[in-house]
Amino acid sequence: MAARTTFSSTLREGIEADLAGVDADLAARYPGDPGTRQPVHTVYVPADALAERGVGELVSDWGRQALDLLDRHAPDAAALAAVVGQSDAGLAADVHDRVRAKLEREPVEDLRIDFEDGYGPRPDAEEDAAAERAARLVAEAVADGSAPPFVGIRMKCMEPAVRARGIRTLDLFLTGLLDAGNGTLPEGLVLTLPKVTYAEQVAAMARLLTGFEEANGLAAGRLGFEIQIETTQAILGADGRATVARMIEAAAGRATSLHYGTFDYSASCGVSAAYQSMEHPVADHAKAVMQVAAAGTGVRLSDGSTNVIPTGPTEQVHAAWQLHHRLVRRSLERAYYQGWDMHPGHLPTRYAAVYSFYREGLDAAAARLAAYVARAGGDVMDEPATAKALSGYLLRGLDCGAVDAAEVEKASGLDRRALDTLAGR
Repeated sequence: MAARTTFSSTLREGIEADLAGVDADLAARYPGDPGTRQPVHTVYVPADALAERGVGELVSDWGRQALDLLDRHAPDAAALAAVVGQSDAGLAADVHDRVRAKLEREPVEDLRIDFEDGYGPRPDAEEDAAAERAARLVAEAVADGSAPPFVGIRMKCMEPAVRARGIRTLDLFLTGLLDAGNGTLPEGLVLTLPKVTYAEQVAAMARLLTGFEEANGLAAGRLGFEIQIETTQAILGADGRATVARMIEAAAGRATSLHYGTFDYSASCGVSAAYQSMEHPVADHAKAVMQVAAAGTGVRLSDGSTNVIPTGPTEQVHAAWQLHHRLVRRSLERAYYQGWDMHPGHLPTRYAAVYSFYREGLDAAAARLAAYVARAGGDVMDEPATAKALSGYLLRGLDCGAVDAAEVEKASGLDRRALDTLAGR
């Protein structure tokens, strides 16, 4: 006998019709994580740093400098562990070995050739030549395999004084890169729009990229870009609304990430130079707003940088490393999985912090995920959303080299394909 119900089919169908628009809007605005690799950091170098060398040579040089600092100031696992406060000798040895291997194999995950603050105002002919050279050298590095996984440029912003210059540099770079690639662009291409204040500036960037795609027969949406959050207006508009959420919408699906600009944003809030930091309260507020605005949209977050450089005597290097390691770890714990590194000396502690973060939690995350899949329960009864986060955590560790596929599968019973499925990739 069929169970008796009260709601009529007319009522149910009306509800479906009423919510159809909401369903479509949710799917469009909140598609979830794109399911691709996110670099753990971005390295910015001024465009003229490529004047006498290629992209691959520059990246290798950063790796050599980082290894030299590591060998001079923390030559073994115990020394590095003492600097960063790692008490587990086994974990310390593993992290030290992996950091060295990373610096030899892939010292930079994401390289941004800077035409903005790090480059400054130049004669037009000089910047034209630099933009064309950057395109050629990036294309050559991609072709010979020496490019980092992600590479691109930061153009000048959309403010009136430099707008035309920034647009021309973007055009020269993209056109040169497309020509060098015989009509194709590198998969790991990244573009950065700095000092955004109004959503209309983001919309203008999206229009430029649409125009480039249409003019060159590229697929719609092929080009995306990062939005740098460096001004108070990017967080809270004059109307009291969270501007950053409007910027994501204005990008029309092209925004790939939000990058916090530590020093510009702090300065715009009136913070004295000595106290400008990734952990200042104004920084935490801005990043919290960014995080909520980006949640579920597929737009990722990047923290900023520290300007304390590991140079000089060992005591000074260690102090800078301790600060950097703590800041990177703090960001990771707050779900900012990417940051900026300003100097080769930051690379050892970037990877030490990242690798410790993923290796320390490997067994617990794998066990919880295995229990979830087996519906075995355990000490914690996890929800599907938590299982998604756990699998995402393991995938991030795999992507950066903190953990290996074999040990993840042994600990969780899940291969990469299964983790991708659980993570919604």
